[in-house]
This record gives sequence, structure tokens and C-alpha cells, in this order.
Amino acid sequence: MCMWPGLIAKSKEGGADVIQTYVFWNGHEPIRGQYNFEGRYDLVKFVKLVAEQGLYLHLRIGPYVCAEWNFGGLPVWLRDIPGIEFRTDNAPFKDEMQRFVKKVVDMMKQEMLFSWQGGPIILVQIENEYGNIEGQYGQGGKAYVKWAAEMAIGLSAGVPWVMCKQTDAPENIIDACNGFYCDGFKPNNYRKPVLWTEDWNGWYASWGGRLPHRPVRDNAFAVARFFQRGGCFQNYYMFFGGTNFGRTSGGPNQITSYEYDAPIDEYGLLSQPKWGHLKDLHAAIKLCEPALTVVDSGPQYVKLGSMQEAHIYANEQVDPNRSVSGNVSICSAFLANIDEHKSVSVRIFGKNFDLPPWSVSILPDCQNVAFNTAKVGTQLSIKTVESGSPSYSTASAPGFLLLDGKDLHISKTWSILKEPIGAWGNNSFTTQGILEHLNVTKDVSDYLWYITRVNISDEDVAFWDEKGASPFITINKTRDVVRIFVNGHLSGSKVGHWVSVEQPVQLVEGYNELAILTETVGLQNYGAFLEKDGAGIRGQIKLTGLKDGELDLSNFLWTYQVGLMGEYSKLYDPKEQENVGWTDLQVDNISSGFTWYKTLFDAPEGNDPVALDLGSMGKGQAWVNGHGIGRYWSLIAPQSGCSESCDYRGAYNENKCTTNCGLPTQSWYHIPREWLQDFDNLLVLFEETGGDPLKISLKTHSTKTICAEVAENHYPPLSAWSHPDVINGIISINKVAPEVHLRCDEGHVISSITFASYGTPNGSCQKFSRGNCHAPSSLSVVTKACQGRNNCRIGVSNDIFGDPCRGTLKTLAVEAECLSPDFATEKLRDAL
Repeated sequence: MCMWPGLIAKSKEGGADVIQTYVFWNGHEPIRGQYNFEGRYDLVKFVKLVAEQGLYLHLRIGPYVCAEWNFGGLPVWLRDIPGIEFRTDNAPFKDEMQRFVKKVVDMMKQEMLFSWQGGPIILVQIENEYGNIEGQYGQGGKAYVKWAAEMAIGLSAGVPWVMCKQTDAPENIIDACNGFYCDGFKPNNYRKPVLWTEDWNGWYASWGGRLPHRPVRDNAFAVARFFQRGGCFQNYYMFFGGTNFGRTSGGPNQITSYEYDAPIDEYGLLSQPKWGHLKDLHAAIKLCEPALTVVDSGPQYVKLGSMQEAHIYANEQVDPNRSVSGNVSICSAFLANIDEHKSVSVRIFGKNFDLPPWSVSILPDCQNVAFNTAKVGTQLSIKTVESGSPSYSTASAPGFLLLDGKDLHISKTWSILKEPIGAWGNNSFTTQGILEHLNVTKDVSDYLWYITRVNISDEDVAFWDEKGASPFITINKTRDVVRIFVNGHLSGSKVGHWVSVEQPVQLVEGYNELAILTETVGLQNYGAFLEKDGAGIRGQIKLTGLKDGELDLSNFLWTYQVGLMGEYSKLYDPKEQENVGWTDLQVDNISSGFTWYKTLFDAPEGNDPVALDLGSMGKGQAWVNGHGIGRYWSLIAPQSGCSESCDYRGAYNENKCTTNCGLPTQSWYHIPREWLQDFDNLLVLFEETGGDPLKISLKTHSTKTICAEVAENHYPPLSAWSHPDVINGIISINKVAPEVHLRCDEGHVISSITFASYGTPNGSCQKFSRGNCHAPSSLSVVTKACQGRNNCRIGVSNDIFGDPCRGTLKTLAVEAECLSPDFATEKLRDAL
């Protein structure tokens, strides 16, 4: 929550006019009729913070939201309402949905937060991507859409309502587009504005999967094309994704991080060049705003080639073969090259314009290029996480993380407590047959124990000895994780989504205790009939391989135990520590499964974001000072499928530009600074499979290295277009020199310039080298302008550096290091 003002400010600085947020029903009403609008769920405070920054807000109430959030944001208690069917023409569901939506709308009205009341809310959303599944509900789906629209309008919010991906949205609801590209989208009525509610500038990641990344050149191309072809409202999904703390991540199997390759990373730091390049794009589009808003009937279209086209916005008809005449006072143009392979020179307005492949050039005055989506002049940032072992590096691509090997193991002193296998409390119960997981747990825990006893005869044991065989426990279907224990010992595990299980087990003569643990790793968050998806076990459980065949255990008496003893006892709560029988960790018990671990640690100095490296652990959950930082799981991504480089050209999909092959999908887990105290922070882990807590590291996360490379023929800085001398015609915009902009994280300064060359430098960030042409003043000029400052700008021209090689196109390449001021001073002192 303390991060909110900074995140909103960085969004605004990046060019945002509107903040969009979901409303998570299961977060705000965890128990039916009991509401939670406090802390991280303080919706009113968030909306007011947006207003304080002078931004608008789009409130997506849903109340189904998807969002890779647990159960798509729907409360699990809905499943217990008799006769309920989710998201269709079903009275019990509609009653609950209307009650919650009305609660939120009334709260916003009471706080005077709608735009007509002077507040920031200009749009509200009902439902979410229902069109994708509507057909599965038949006529009930169609009736539900109509009802949802009428219900929403009847709440008198006083602002427009939106339905995304809903082609049959009623007349008084705006249907909107979600996708990687929406430039071809048209609403179902020409009177409705063209809205893009989710521009997927990245994608989510799943445990054991690769990490998706969307090139910023392609993202900028998609946005420019949208506005070029008549779009009027576009929202990034996500501009900041953050972290799914606790058990809020959706499923199955979405990771705890919701970074989403966003312009602002999970820790609140700028991801460059994505944030900066999109900021420039936004500035260029806003320069066109007078022209975009002066046109009522659509832009003027001009075919420039087989795969090239222009859209002109002007207050008068424009002759594209001539320079813009004086009677056209307002004119902006978008020139697109949708060829994925070739650069093309096109002629329009009496001038030639070079268009790189898969790019859009924006001309705010129909004469000069302010921005091209494929030409990135923004800095690239290499972020570091200072850490000990294990040391993983993904710093081969822009904005990724690099570990520097500094030993910051969190603690050498740990306490442990073993988690019982099977039933542990008075709240267990016994009944005949197999019960559905969620019907029993109500999702208060990921874990449910199924326990029974099986009597094995001496004849069966002799049969197995004679055949050299083992019996098997078979389960028809299970999800997400199942673990099978016999007499307190783990026989095996299975991971998957409704997969069958055939597990060999070792049984002894007489009674054997069979304990099956089913685990959820985020409830299903997308699709039709969510109330029927369930969890745990489907079908029969059998013991096979007996002398006389098989034994169906499905109708046995089973004892059910919800959750873990450690959860029930709140071992993670600082207030409960005196009631826990912790013992010291012994070296021979380090890698033990089904173990609770505890230690104390001090917060790192400074204000940099903090991360916990759990790469040495297996699977479990973690808490800091009682706050759940999320599930962890060190599943390894496939060795193949990642590319050395990513070509931005051509249509993007979530499998196109992935990284992290052969490494854990997630090793670092965000701990918000507001959850930490200076000393004696309590870290508690529940570890299922075994790991080494002595290798857990505490890390600080920051931008360490920044690089930029700008040629002298790059377009001028966007800020120059608003300079009085340019506006008044004293200076032509094309006479303004381009600039290199460098910027460290807030609270950090540029401690040193490690490379600078104006001329023909070679290589790329962290691999720059001088070319045959080099201005000797390069390093001194850049150092004087930048060292000791948080940010700086350097003009890229012969006027600044002199001309080291006449007649040659020159480029300024710079690499710099960022440090906190104290470390920077110490480093400078050491150098002297």
C-alpha cells in the first residue's frame, strides 16, 4: 500500500492519463456479508490517491475478473449457495453479484468519486471477457448479458459502463477489445467509442515454464496502429503487475510474481527501455491530440505501397502529394509499414520518409517525424539483485536481472518443527467415500488430507515377494499436486491438471495407514462453469496388484483433515512464537520435507526494494512478520525454447520471445519494505519437499548499469516540440539535436561513466568498444554532465563533441553505473 503513490506517479510520468484497476470480490468479501476494504484492499484510498495525482480511473468491478487471480476473483463461498450456477441466467448468482456490485458503486458515490461528483472515475466495467465463453451457456448466457447490463445501468453510476470482448453488448454498454493488437477492432455500433481495455504488453508465467517477454518495439507499433486507425482509449495490461502475495495467485499453477513484463517491474522500478520508449510514444500521440479530436468522420486514408499506408487527421482535406497548405491549421499523420522484413521509403506531403519494417512514424505537424516505433533512443537498464548462492543470471536481455555474488545469506541459525503426516487435530472428521476437495476446505488452505486404513494379509505379502512386484495406488483424476504416504513415509507425488495417478507403494502385513494429501496451487481463474471445476480427487481410488486382483478404496471410511497443523497454529505469526516448540536445526536434518523453518533477520540498509532468494528450497509457502509473501516452487523451465535474441517484427504471441530456459521459473520473492522493521524480522517457511535454508539469501533490487545509444540523425527529444522557440517558429524542430537521457533509480546517482564514445562505437550494452571514429572529449563531456546526478541529458551533435570524422554518421554510446549516494561517495573515495 505504501508503494501506491510512487507507482501512480511513475505511471503519470510515463504518460498515463487513466489508471485502471480490478475489484477483487473474494478479497473484499472473503466471508459472505463480511467486507474487507482495509489495508491492501482499501479501494477508496487507492481511488483517492489516483485523484490526488490528477489522473482519471477506470474501475473494473467485474465482479469476475480472471486476472490470473485465485478463482478469477470470485469468492469460493459462492459454491455453497443452493442451486447456484456462475455467470449465467441463474437467480442465486445474480442476487449475489448484484449485491456486491451495488455495494461498490454505492461506496464510490458516497465518497464522491465519480467524475460527475468531481472524482476521477470516468468508466466502470461489468463482467469480463464473457463473450469468450457465452456460447457454452446457450440462451442462459444471452439472457445473463442483458441482465448484467440492465442491472449495472440501474445503479446510476453516472458514467459509461464497459463490457470487454462482448460483441453482443447491449446498446447502452460499450463493448471493448482485449488482445495483443486491437487496431482492427470496431465496436458493435458506430456511435460507440473504440476502447482497448487490455493491451497485453506481456504475459503471465506458470511454475516450471519459461518467462514471456514482449519487445517494446512491437508493443509501441500496436499502440500507434490503434490510434492511427481511430482508437480513442488504450490501457496497458499490465503497466504494473506487482506480486500475488499469500495465496492469491490464480491457476492452476500461476507463479507468485505478476511481473507481466510491465513497464514498471514487480518491485516498483522502471523497466527500460520499455517504460521510456512508451513514454516517448505517449508524448508523440499527445502532440497529435488537436488533430485526433478535430476529425469527426474518421481520418483520411492514403495508400503508400503494397504494405504501407498513411492516416491523416486534419481540419481540412489534405493533398498528400503536396506539402500541407496554409489553410490547414491542424494536421497530424501516422505512416505505417506493416511489412515484417523490409524497410521502405515512402513519399507523402512532398517529402520522402524512411520506414523501418513493422513500424509507425508519427508526424504531429504532417511534416516532421516526432517518433518511430522501431527506433529506440531510450536507455537500457540492467538491474542487479545483490545475493549469495545460488547465482543465476538472466542479464542477457534489456531490463533483466543480474546477481553479483555478494554473500548475504539470511541466517546461519534456524529453528525447525516437523509437520505431522495425516490427521493432527480435533477438527478432523470421518465419513464414507471420497469428498471433493473444495467442498471440504472452503479454500482456507491449499491442503487436504484423505486418510484410511488398509489391512494386508500374509498371502498378499508372500505373493509380492514371490513375484518381485509391488502393489499400486491408482487415482482416476487429480489436480494440482497429490502426495501419497504409507505409514508416515512418502511413496510418491504427481503434478498435473486432472491427471491419473498410478503410484507403487510398500505395504506390510496387517493394518497400513494410507494418507493422501491433495494440494491446490491457485484455483482455476478462467473458463466456463468454474463452480464445477473443483479440486482434489475425481473418480475412484484403488489398491491394485493384490493376489486376488484389486481393492476399491473409494467407499472406505476416510478421515479428512483440512490444512496443516502449522497453519492452524499460526506458526508464522510473531505473536504466537512463545506457544511453539521450535528446536534448533541440525546439519543432518537440513533437507527435510514437511518441515517448518524459522529464523530472524535484519532489514538491509537503505530504501532499495527487497527480495528473498528461495532458489535453494523446494516447494512451500513463506511468511515475513506474519505476512504471506506467497507460494514458492523451484520448478525448472525447459532447457529449450528460448532464443538468443528476439525479433520484434511480426505478430507477437506469448511463446515468441521467452527466456529463463533451464532455470527455476521464479527464485526471487518480493518483500515490501513496509512489512519490514530494522531488526529481528521473523521469516517462517513451510517446506514440502526438502531444501537448504542455509543458502537462502536476502537481496536488494536496483538498477546497476544503464546504457544508451543515440545517433545524430535520431529525432529530437519530444519535449522540444513544446519549447516556445519551436512553437513560435524561431527554431525549426528538425534543427534541434537529439539527446541521450540517463536516469538511475530514485535515491541513486550516476557514480561513474564506464564507457562513452561519440563517433562509430561498436557492440552493445556491457560490450561497447570504440570504433575507427571517436571524439576524444566523449568521456569528459559525459562525465561532467552526468556523474553525481540522478539523471542527465547530453546533446548528440558535433556542437557538443566536435566532429571526429566529417561526412560520417555519428552515434553517442554511453554506459554508466548507478549507486546510492553513500556507496557512490565511498567508491569515489576509494578511487582517490
